Amino acid sequence: MSRNDSLGRTWLTAAVLTHLAVSIVHGRAHAGADVPLSYAANLFVFIVILAGPLIGLALLWPAQRIGSWVIAVTMAASLVFGIVNHFVLPGPDHVTHVDAPWRTLFATTAVLLAATEAFASGLAIRWITERKSPS
Repeated sequence: MSRNDSLGRTWLTAAVLTHLAVSIVHGRAHAGADVPLSYAANLFVFIVILAGPLIGLALLWPAQRIGSWVIAVTMAASLVFGIVNHFVLPGPDHVTHVDAPWRTLFATTAVLLAATEAFASGLAIRWITERKSPS
C-alpha cells in the first residue's frame, strides 16, 4: 500500500466516523425536539446516511474503488437530503422550525452534517479520480 493510499484511507475513515458521530448527536436533537421523520425518511437515514458510508468504509480494504464510490455516492445523497430538509423545504425538519431549546444543537449539527458530507464525498471522488487504473 502506498503512502497516498494509506493517507486517503485515513482521511476517509476520519470523515466517515466524524459524520457518524455528528449524525448520532443530530438524531438526539431530533428526538429531543420531537421532530419526527416519515417512514421513507427513516429508511433513507438508516440505509443511506448511517449504513452506507460505513459499508463503503468496510469495502475500502478488499475493494478500494468500490468502497470509495459507495462513500462518495452515499455522502452526496446525504448532503442533498440534509440541505433540502434542513434548509430549503418548510416543515418540522427545517432548522428555523425546531423548538427553541433544541434549535442551536439541531442547526449546528445540521451544518456539521452538510460539511462532513461535502468533505467526504469530495475527498472520495478526488481519491478515485487521482488513482491510476490497474493496467
